[in-house]
Amino acid sequence: MKKEQLIIRSSTISALCITLAACGTPRESLQSERVFPANYRGASPVASAPADSVIAQLPYRTFFADETLCTLIDSAVANNIDLQIAIKNIDIAQQTIDVAKLALLPPLTLTVQDIRNYSSDNGVQKTPQEYSAAISTSWELDIWGKIRSKKKSALATYLKTQEAAKAVRTRLVADVASGYYNLLMLDAQLAVSKKNLALANTTLQMMQLQYTAGQVNDLAIKQQEAARQSIAGSIPLIEQNIALQENALSILCGKMPDAIQRGTSLFTMKVGDNLSVGIPAAMLQNRADVRAAELAVRAANADVDDAGAAFYPSFTITAQTGLSALKSSNWFIIPGSIFNMVQGAIVQPIFQRGQIQANYKQTSIKRDQAELTFKQSMLKAVAEVSDALVRLEKIKAQEVIAEERVATLQRAVTNAGMLFQSGLATYLEVIVVQSNALAAELTLGDLRRQRLSATAELYRSVGGGWR
Repeated sequence: MKKEQLIIRSSTISALCITLAACGTPRESLQSERVFPANYRGASPVASAPADSVIAQLPYRTFFADETLCTLIDSAVANNIDLQIAIKNIDIAQQTIDVAKLALLPPLTLTVQDIRNYSSDNGVQKTPQEYSAAISTSWELDIWGKIRSKKKSALATYLKTQEAAKAVRTRLVADVASGYYNLLMLDAQLAVSKKNLALANTTLQMMQLQYTAGQVNDLAIKQQEAARQSIAGSIPLIEQNIALQENALSILCGKMPDAIQRGTSLFTMKVGDNLSVGIPAAMLQNRADVRAAELAVRAANADVDDAGAAFYPSFTITAQTGLSALKSSNWFIIPGSIFNMVQGAIVQPIFQRGQIQANYKQTSIKRDQAELTFKQSMLKAVAEVSDALVRLEKIKAQEVIAEERVATLQRAVTNAGMLFQSGLATYLEVIVVQSNALAAELTLGDLRRQRLSATAELYRSVGGGWR
């Protein structure tokens, strides 16, 4: 008997050594993946101000000056369907973590049985019937941290869903702001087009008087009429785009398509300059999507720990107590019908057809994928901030030039009208300068919209909007 026990113990020790070598200790998230540059590319000294002054720390009601826009964002945050779905994911994850918290408690099961055995005529005579009722419980000792790993994974997944909801909110705030700015641009383009249509009508009336006096030919009338029709034809298209943009904003706010109230005009909207974006290392605190990717790595590490623990033996204690009798009338005769059972078991997996090893390798690969995703999210986040900074700087430079061009062409339109009346300018020069002025004003409106949208995108890219 001692010899057999010695053989079993030797086999168990050998198996444990093999499994210890096979699974190893799972590594934590690679520290090299957290390396950030000192500053964003294209950031000014003001943009790299201390962390307590960065725009990511500002609530959207502080960052956006227009009250109408803030009210619109409030509605979107309260009613947006995508955000509500993300919040429901948090509720699902909460249920998972609640279950994981109770994993260390032993389960309790009540069993009531009526057992009937029917033996063959040539078999051993057995008890034909037995009645039993029992309460049983089983507790696995968490020596290798299997249950603790599951709790860590559930917690990291829960926190990840919270960060994912914050990321949805951040994107929602930026999308509503960009849509609102686009609506203001369309309003400005509509006003410019109507103003130029009125100017084209005045010029056409003047040419018709000169045609009657024999000062211009019919070709001038036809060309001016064509120019006027071109401007008039653009107005329905702008009005269509306004309605479509209002519908899109309504959907973002979780309501049926309807008109959107405006609080100001495009060119009276305040544009922030010298915005403080902080340093790239603050991404881990401010960018919800980067934080979610980091938490995914934590969950993957916990899953690797859980898979590695499957190589080790499990220690289980099972206890059962209840009543048992051959006759139902004797069932409640106590203590004669009481039975008890306590069992301890050690189960060491030896041959599982490669399932444990394959599961461990799969979770390790998934952990590696999570780390790569985390690295990619950091690179993308830093690039987005750098892109927004460069875009803001260059759009501002374009806008300055566009404003000068609009002022020049507006003076040229006035001068061309007076020269044409005096016979010192041709009708072609009048038409060309009016067309150029219209195009310049439309371009200026689009540049102002781009600058405002770039400001909102910078706010999103540094992690603002979810506070």
